[in-house]
Amino acid sequence: MIITRNRIASLLRKRGYKITPQRRAVLNTIALSHDHLTPAAIYEKVHRENPGVGLVTVYRTLDLLTELGLICEVHAGGSCRSYLMRRPSEHHHHLICSECGTVADFAECDLNKLEQKLCRKTGFEINGHLLEFSGLCQNCRRRKPEDAT
Repeated sequence: MIITRNRIASLLRKRGYKITPQRRAVLNTIALSHDHLTPAAIYEKVHRENPGVGLVTVYRTLDLLTELGLICEVHAGGSCRSYLMRRPSEHHHHLICSECGTVADFAECDLNKLEQKLCRKTGFEINGHLLEFSGLCQNCRRRKPEDAT
């Protein structure tokens, strides 16, 4: 099942949340983007079309959608985060540039043995995972001067 903005709206209603015009504007902005968007970028796009929507509303909506597992949150280091519509049929993880914040998605991950080992050792029942690597993207590596030793 692919999660669409209509499906998210339906899930929110089922869980007792109202689909306010502000929430719909944030949801539409994320749904129409194929890039990871920071809260500031989401606010800028939403505010352009809906000047009455405040930054706090954007953050609260992002928190709600993330908490319910309806959007994907990327931790780009420190308190910097970006968001993307969750696409369950496209299991993916992230490579994050610690210099410029570029996010690249990747789908390959074979963590079955590690998950089984962790379940045995800890007694946890694992029902999902998030994998992020940080480092320097190709562009930032090119710009970085070589260490002269």
